[in-house]
Amino acid sequence: MLRFLIRRALGAFVIIFLLVALTFFAFHSSGNNPAQMNCPKGCTPQLLAQITHNMHLDRSLGQQFWDYITGLFVGQDMGTVGHCAAPCLGYSYAGQAFVWDRIAANYPATFVLAVGGAICFLSIGVGLGMISAWKQGSLLDRVSSSISLVGQSTQIFFIGPLAMALFVYNLKWLDRPEYVPITQDPWGCFMGMILPWLVMSVIFWSNYTRQVRSLMLEQLSEDHIRAARAKGMSNRYVWWRYALRGAMAPIITIFGIDLGAVFSGAIITEVTFSIHGLGFLAVKSVNQADLYLELGVLLFSSAAILLFNIIVDAAYALLDPRVRLG
Repeated sequence: MLRFLIRRALGAFVIIFLLVALTFFAFHSSGNNPAQMNCPKGCTPQLLAQITHNMHLDRSLGQQFWDYITGLFVGQDMGTVGHCAAPCLGYSYAGQAFVWDRIAANYPATFVLAVGGAICFLSIGVGLGMISAWKQGSLLDRVSSSISLVGQSTQIFFIGPLAMALFVYNLKWLDRPEYVPITQDPWGCFMGMILPWLVMSVIFWSNYTRQVRSLMLEQLSEDHIRAARAKGMSNRYVWWRYALRGAMAPIITIFGIDLGAVFSGAIITEVTFSIHGLGFLAVKSVNQADLYLELGVLLFSSAAILLFNIIVDAAYALLDPRVRLG
């Protein structure tokens, strides 16, 4: 098992390295001057020269890339802005702060949004999918399937403002969405994030409902399920002991991919509800042409996605020994 995880981790490291290299060289070969793009309004030649030196743009492109990679592990000196401690992702001139500090300040909002949203879409989606499979052909099954189809066809930027208008401004059942640090006010955090959680989870649980229903029905038609029923086992025992277990592997795959997506920054949800998380920061970095911030968010998001892929692989290996032996 340990060798299996080491192989997956090394593969993830190679992918991140190639992604960073491709993005880094693409930025620097675009023809735009990164120093000019990061120079604030009223930029003077002296300030431009200073930024050029701080960003190591007065060195060769290969040396710049080497400085960036080594800075991730040992940090680097960035001239007048000071020493950037490891993991150094560069300096954001638009935000007047080191990139890692900006990511660390924004990520708690993304983390809370991801955890709450994952709980919502997993519990609702799997629950409805199992009920639909259990009551196959019933009115409840048809209603659940129809709702999931509609939910899967909608977009967050459409249902988000509608949900705010209905539940926040008209009915006044919920507070205006905002992120409050959970360590300061747990209840305020819950009330401020419940609407983004539910709205973000709509598309996800709609997919889970259809997938889980299909997987459970497929499992219930297998020969070993019929054999278990022929031996006199109860439907409930067969359902939980055999059918659900057989459907777990695909569910874990979908869940791991979705977790990687939301933990790396739920961009549309954060922008829709003005939650200053990692996704909001990514959009801001693009609008401000903040090179190092864009690279930092990309690297952090990629690492999150690959981490959850490794977790999914580990879960697969625990469920099926043939995976880790392959």
